[in-house]
Amino acid sequence: MSQPIVIVTGMPFEARIARGDGVRVVCAQNSTLAGELEATIAREGARGLVSFGTAGGLIPGVKAGQWVIAHKVLDMPQQAREYVTSIAWADALHRAIPRALRADTAGVTAPVVSAADKAALFRESGAAAADMESHIVARVAQAHGLPFVVARVVIDPAERSLPPAALAGMRSDGSTDILGVLRSLAGNPLQLPALLRVGQDAGRAKKAMTHGRQIVALRLGEGFGAAMAGI
Repeated sequence: MSQPIVIVTGMPFEARIARGDGVRVVCAQNSTLAGELEATIAREGARGLVSFGTAGGLIPGVKAGQWVIAHKVLDMPQQAREYVTSIAWADALHRAIPRALRADTAGVTAPVVSAADKAALFRESGAAAADMESHIVARVAQAHGLPFVVARVVIDPAERSLPPAALAGMRSDGSTDILGVLRSLAGNPLQLPALLRVGQDAGRAKKAMTHGRQIVALRLGEGFGAAMAGI
């Protein structure tokens, strides 16, 4: 059996979108991701790694639903150590999603919640977006001599701060805690408009991810696996 392309996500809804023929999806929070990814590679092998899912926007003016295909991943926990993605893989994905931004992304250990913090990270890194998995994917790929690529969709624009209810509604596994949202809203009803905007942004991001995944499958072969096997 040929080795799979391993697609890495941080949230269950991202994993559901990513699944397809010829790939193995690893979905884990950043605290356990490295171990689960190492175990998968040891058990099944890997032809390469794909960091797939959503990211927080850092460039002003970039809207929710915008694809970002990374040139480099800046590992912020390790003093912005840089990892260059596979040029062949990134170019192939960019041909499939031509409106995607080709830019650097930043790997962080916690969500970048406020507009002020996003602006500060943008000034520090120059990255277009930030997520909590790509730097871990990059480290593991380098350790094993594997190609990797980052394909992420902006879910919250740089100018927007997440309301407390959005964070209260996120469980540690990435699933939604409706009771947490309701409790937060009961304590501060004025955050409802901001929470509704978050929901709209999330809907745009999910739609873009689903559509982009289909484009990649159609343009490059039967799923990520066949696509990457031919590069």
